[in-house]
Amino acid sequence: MTMKNALKAVALTSVLGLALAACGSSKDDNKSGSSSDLNLISSGTLTVCSDVPYPPFEDFDKSAPSGFKGFDVDVVSKIADALKVKLVIKDSDFDPLQSGLLLTTKKCDLGASAMTITDERKKHLLFSDGYYDSKQSLLVPADSSIKSIADLAGKKVGVQKGTTGETYTTEHAPDAKRIQFKDDGTMYLALKAGTIDAILQDLPVNLDHQNDPKEPGKFKVVETYNTDEEYGFAAAKDNTALIDAVNKALADMKADGTYQSIYDTYFAVK
Repeated sequence: MTMKNALKAVALTSVLGLALAACGSSKDDNKSGSSSDLNLISSGTLTVCSDVPYPPFEDFDKSAPSGFKGFDVDVVSKIADALKVKLVIKDSDFDPLQSGLLLTTKKCDLGASAMTITDERKKHLLFSDGYYDSKQSLLVPADSSIKSIADLAGKKVGVQKGTTGETYTTEHAPDAKRIQFKDDGTMYLALKAGTIDAILQDLPVNLDHQNDPKEPGKFKVVETYNTDEEYGFAAAKDNTALIDAVNKALADMKADGTYQSIYDTYFAVK
């Protein structure tokens, strides 16, 4: 081999070595931060569907980077950070979200909407580990004669379609007149207008109404109900990679105190 050819061989070997090193680096980068294996509908972006408003879990906030605020929003924002992706939140109706339609048709990657994990929903959704223990409650006007769920016979009770609150009312207050609403916002307006007598739904949401600074002392929670249920984030049935990543992020948040800090912001007894 001539000196000229030898130099060419060394140069070629160096180039190949750099190329292989670059390939190896790219592979490592994919392992540590790439979203390519999460089956996201838009690469590098976690698209989340949520039924808004449902404070304190989700609400509108034009000043926030995502345009939304709330417990679910804060938790899923940290999950997006852990996955090294951008977060986009879409306001969506709850029924097509809990039925799996919005996820199977790829309108969003993840459902984050105070959604209770149930066997029925597991038939068409893949849930994360539970991230919030759910309680139901009964909200009535402060001057109402309704003191408990036993007083709901013949009364108009607002429930959100497809929720645990609707199921609980059906099972435990069969003589009540259940009035379905698509979201909490319209349901609360109906209670304020006096077109319904009560609302049965998640405790934190009803507490938010009880403590509404615009309606001080006007409403009160008269009963709470243990359901032994948890909220979970939901994905399409086949997207195990995303749910595995979400579960790891949740576990890390709980281990390092991030989850507790967010929880205390919204639910700590003060």
